[in-house]
Amino acid sequence: MSTNKTQPTDASVAAFIDAVESDAKREDARVLDALFRKVTGEEAVMWGPTIIGYGSYHYVYDSGHEGGMCRVGFSPRKAKHSLYLLNCGKDGDDAGHVALLAKLGKHKRGAGCLYVNKLADIDLGVLEEMIANSWRNSHERYPEAG
Repeated sequence: MSTNKTQPTDASVAAFIDAVESDAKREDARVLDALFRKVTGEEAVMWGPTIIGYGSYHYVYDSGHEGGMCRVGFSPRKAKHSLYLLNCGKDGDDAGHVALLAKLGKHKRGAGCLYVNKLADIDLGVLEEMIANSWRNSHERYPEAG
């Protein structure tokens, strides 16, 4: 059985954000960190070298593969911010997210995540609702902490 490559680390979230190359992406990352902390009430933890995560959960797939992951999080990538929100990617639409996505602003979706170029392109109030919805859904779907 393989283990997840993405694991929580002791790396400093602040140092990671401070090292983001682009001034605009770095400032967006600070805004996202504050927003995720506000919604979740959790301190940020680095998951692997590039994901800033909040909370954790344990999952077991039908195949028997199991592991842990952050409940919600983001990564300030060079091209776009990757936002990790449960039931928000192309593979698992949640009715609450579908309605919010229509109001969010400029974004793209991938398998299990949402991509945003810059925060100025989206409505942060809608994003806050989406984070709260995802946080709540993750606790309902995966009640066990990771």
